[in-house]
Amino acid sequence: MAKTKVFVSYDYEHDSDMKNNLIAESKKPDSPFSINDLSLCEKEPDWQQKAREAIERCDVFVVLLRENTHQASGVKREVKMARQLDKRRFQLREKGHNPKSLQGAGEVVAWTWNNLKKYLTH
Repeated sequence: MAKTKVFVSYDYEHDSDMKNNLIAESKKPDSPFSINDLSLCEKEPDWQQKAREAIERCDVFVVLLRENTHQASGVKREVKMARQLDKRRFQLREKGHNPKSLQGAGEVVAWTWNNLKKYLTH
């Protein structure tokens, strides 16, 4: 069975460690999903075009939520793109944390292996 292709939107300045942890989860032998790590920075002149193309190719759009994510302008732009492209989307928060969510980014889900398998399966 083909793995679900996931686009990960996160606060580039603060949350690379969280993104790296999700990539590690995707490499587990029984993982139903894969991540193509783009790590786009808003300072790159063509980042929005690259992001849109990557979001078009994904099956599921995931926002990694932490305390500053709701203020990250790049994440907000990516969420808008995912909505325009009508992508299935949700927000992933660390267990035990309750950060502010982003409007239009989908349901907020606690980060557990069972939730990853549930939300990231075709």
